[in-house]
Amino acid sequence: QVQLVESGGGLVQPGGSLRLACAASGFALDYYTVGWFRQAPGKEREGVSCISASDSSASYADSVKGRFTISRDYAKNTVYLQMNSLKPEDTAVYYCATQRFRNVCPLSELDYRGQGTQVTVSS
Repeated sequence: QVQLVESGGGLVQPGGSLRLACAASGFALDYYTVGWFRQAPGKEREGVSCISASDSSASYADSVKGRFTISRDYAKNTVYLQMNSLKPEDTAVYYCATQRFRNVCPLSELDYRGQGTQVTVSS
């Protein structure tokens, strides 16, 4: 069974850090381009970051560039999103997703996605 499961969300103060994990089961995440997305209440989904299957090159939304870092752990079949210098506007449900037969970023379709993890940045 193909499954993506996110973890690592929580409540953090402005300026703090969190590391989100996207763990895959049922398939090898190494061969997939993986995207992180977020959606806040009343707002549209936003692509946050992406790591390509072809060469693990990374891309970021302007809103998170310089603060977030995406990476892979091949041994754990997991993609991480390290989030530093968090701001209240980063508050959202974050989820990861992949697209079959897509070797580069960004994803154009979300064939598989996780259930999401809540990130709340507040003092």
